[in-house]
Amino acid sequence: MKLGIVIYSNEPETVWNAFRLGTFSCKQGDMVSVFLLGMGVEAETLKSDKFDVVGQMHSFTEASGSILACGTCFKIRQSEGSDICPVSTMQDLHALIQESDKILSF
Repeated sequence: MKLGIVIYSNEPETVWNAFRLGTFSCKQGDMVSVFLLGMGVEAETLKSDKFDVVGQMHSFTEASGSILACGTCFKIRQSEGSDICPVSTMQDLHALIQESDKILSF
């Protein structure tokens, strides 16, 4: 299955759980892509004693998951992409939606 996950939250537990599901799904043989949108582009900067968001993001990419992040949302926050969160566009989000069998949002 091709699974698309859109993360719009910057709440550490929510983002951590979204990437946990993505990692698990990859390990089940699914192709999983995550698109960070709105507050979701803050994922790589989230700090929490209980939820290792960045560690879970690395686990996700190591399991062959891919991450895309909204360039406009980065720009609004005066931030930029990174190796793990490359800058993407609405065209990329549209393609992710078209190519996915299922879309989940967090």
